[in-house]
Amino acid sequence: MKITMIGTGYVGLVTGTCFAEFGHHVTCVDTDGAKITKLTEGIVPIYEPGLDTLVAKNVKENRLSFSTELGENVASAEAVFLAVGTPSSRRGDGYADLSYIYEATKEVAPHLRGYTVIVDKSTVPVGTAKQVARVIRETNPDADFDVASNPEFLREGAAISDFMRPDRVVIGVDSTRAEEVLRGIYRPLYLQETPIVKTDIETAELTKYAANAFLATKISFINEIALLCDSIGANVVDLARGIGMDGRIGKKFLHPGPGYGGSCFPKDTLALMRVAQEHGQSLRIVEAAVEVNAAQKAKMVKKIRDSLGGSEAGKTIAVLGLTFKPETDDMRDSPAITILPALLEKGATVRAHDPQGMEEAKKYLPDTITYVGSAYEACENADAVVLMTEWNQYRALDLQHIGEAMKNKTLIDLRNVYEPEKLREMGFSYTGVGRS
Repeated sequence: MKITMIGTGYVGLVTGTCFAEFGHHVTCVDTDGAKITKLTEGIVPIYEPGLDTLVAKNVKENRLSFSTELGENVASAEAVFLAVGTPSSRRGDGYADLSYIYEATKEVAPHLRGYTVIVDKSTVPVGTAKQVARVIRETNPDADFDVASNPEFLREGAAISDFMRPDRVVIGVDSTRAEEVLRGIYRPLYLQETPIVKTDIETAELTKYAANAFLATKISFINEIALLCDSIGANVVDLARGIGMDGRIGKKFLHPGPGYGGSCFPKDTLALMRVAQEHGQSLRIVEAAVEVNAAQKAKMVKKIRDSLGGSEAGKTIAVLGLTFKPETDDMRDSPAITILPALLEKGATVRAHDPQGMEEAKKYLPDTITYVGSAYEACENADAVVLMTEWNQYRALDLQHIGEAMKNKTLIDLRNVYEPEKLREMGFSYTGVGRS
């Protein structure tokens, strides 16, 4: 099948590449000529494990190509996927900014030839598909098309695995023709008995927001329980294991830390709240999850400050991990963006290391931070080390070496990677989240 993907960001590039791996012929189109040039040269602009190899393979086998030209690529496509950004509105009101969606739609519409399914792959509020259809009809009244919703459920750092072996595929359609096209695109997964959940378009649009809001709520819940554990001397790691073994609850997303971040949870929870308000409803549980997440980051600043004796002024802090989660270079809404400036403002010196995120971090963090080439270099003569992101290479550090290199052996483990007893036996002052 011939597919055109509009947008070569995280979702567009991963989705387009994986569709090519299925055997479809995919052209990824973007207005950013520099990005397209790099992709054509085999340079993948984002870090996602295995993506560069998969891109190179499918380009070599002539199933994947990149272009800045819409015309023929849209005209020859059986399905056109819209995978452009939908960030929070610049007004700061939490609404999703759909300007990129509508701009892409206006550019696509004149080139439609023959029956085409326009698929919203971006995360969009309920009703967006109807507006996309309206824009196409106004721009090209003769177009033969349907609009469908096909939300993505990709985890950064595990996106290829998630795409190739998903829990489910959700397709929102209002015509048999559109359903047949989407089922044809995903036929390789159907053969693996992956559930295809067919819904109306509005339900599919809402499903992505609801899923992310639920997971964000689960994270905020365990973070609140962790703070309670800190207060009463309980162990949140054991508690999470105890409740996570209940099949009704599940163990995923029950890992306490400095709060959720990334490109999805922060903006999607806010956008869902705004959708509810527009329809005269309130989502008090989601609202609470958002409030808890914001407070969690501030409480992590206090946790670090208390571990330093009540003040970070004049102290050198080694920070290990900057991205919002491991196996990505994504810094969007990372807890580090809130926590590190607060420490710097009170007179701390910060030396930071991240395996993939340091260049991105420079766009978001004050330029007074020193970036170093290894975790061990960050810890030299440090008064404390803060484990911010649980990259695998931080899970088995030479703690003896680190302790000898530090000025004061203080470790604040915001991801509960290490065992408190072991660290204390080695002479460290250890602070975790929700366990003493």
